[in-house]
Amino acid sequence: STLLLHATCTTPQPYLVIMGIDLIAGGRRTGHKNRKAPKSENVYIRLLTKLYSFLVRRTDSKFNKVVLKRLCMSKANRVPMGVARVARYMAGKTDKLAVFVGTITDDVRLEGRKLPALNVVALRVTEGARARITAAGGNVYTFDQLAMMRPTGANTVLLRGRRTARTVNRYFGTPGSSGASVRPRVR
Repeated sequence: STLLLHATCTTPQPYLVIMGIDLIAGGRRTGHKNRKAPKSENVYIRLLTKLYSFLVRRTDSKFNKVVLKRLCMSKANRVPMGVARVARYMAGKTDKLAVFVGTITDDVRLEGRKLPALNVVALRVTEGARARITAAGGNVYTFDQLAMMRPTGANTVLLRGRRTARTVNRYFGTPGSSGASVRPRVR
């Protein structure tokens, strides 16, 4: 306790100081913050983060904020997406650009099926997926090319992969409880 002078008293009396939020330590909300920089040491991702943090500052575009946030995410949260799923999400949007912060992979189930001409922007595109997209008459762009073409993200469709598709998600929860379809951990 500290000694404080009350307005009605002339002699100092001990008062308890009421605790506030310790803002220097970050307040109460710990562990819920977005990353400001990627943990990855990949030079390309770090340069893209610099580019998109500049675009967030200089444009009034929510698209750039979302892209920057996703660039800073961990690899487990930047899940891959197959070409077939990209084509499904882009059905009827042929004039738009599909933007995906992650890896686009090839889908062998598409053998013999016609893929529409897709214009795709991604962090990484596997060789098979790139060959399939370009053979269908589409284009694959990088994020720095996107920043030059459409700095505000106009006329684009921002896609995101299924985080719950990971095998590890099948074990989350209580196995055996009513209505749960959780896999038990069995050795």
